[in-house]
Amino acid sequence: MNAPTHALRPRTSARAQRGIATIEFAICAPILLLLMLATAELGRALFQYNTLVKAVRDGARYAATAATTDGTRTINLTPAIRLQTQNLVVTGNIAGTGGPLLPNLAAGSVNVTNTGNGFISVSVSYVYRPMIGARLPTFGFGPAINLSMTLPATAVMRV
Repeated sequence: MNAPTHALRPRTSARAQRGIATIEFAICAPILLLLMLATAELGRALFQYNTLVKAVRDGARYAATAATTDGTRTINLTPAIRLQTQNLVVTGNIAGTGGPLLPNLAAGSVNVTNTGNGFISVSVSYVYRPMIGARLPTFGFGPAINLSMTLPATAVMRV
């Protein structure tokens, strides 16, 4: 006599299924957490880079406008205009009042130069530091991984 096929299958209880789901979650949770943190960090980096580019563009526009003399496209880039441009890039105003637009952004990292032929260049090299820390430990499997990166931004405007 042949046994029915449903009798040969092992019976699985709901409790055993809950255990399997727990193990699957334990395997998938670190990967999902890493993906969520990486997505948030990438968004934060892009936001800070966008802020930096806009600030440099505004600084170049201000320097190009303030450095002209009598509409002759002759550039007169004085130390006062350089300082005001640096303040504008760092704090968002020419007086330099208030905090920086980005963490650890200083006026010393802003370069305002006369590139010649009626052009002014404003450039910044900003070091981006992730929110999880600047170094990722490898737990003895080599040196720590440096997570900070340099975000350069340059704008050239015609006077």
